[in-house]
Amino acid sequence: MTADPDLLKLLVCPVTRTELRYDEAAQELLSEAAGLAYPIRDGVPVMLVEEARRLGK
Repeated sequence: MTADPDLLKLLVCPVTRTELRYDEAAQELLSEAAGLAYPIRDGVPVMLVEEARRLGK
C-alpha cells in the first residue's frame, strides 16, 4: 500500500483519537500514544483494537 497522505490525515487511533504514523515496511499504522500497531491488510487499514499488535512486542 502506498500511503495516501489525505487518507492518513483522516485516520486517527480509535483509542486515543491521536494521529497515526505509517510504517511502510511493517504495513502498519502506529499509535504511539496507545502503544498499538494497526495492521494494513490487502491495502485496507484494520482499525480494530482486537486486531492491533502491542508495540514493543
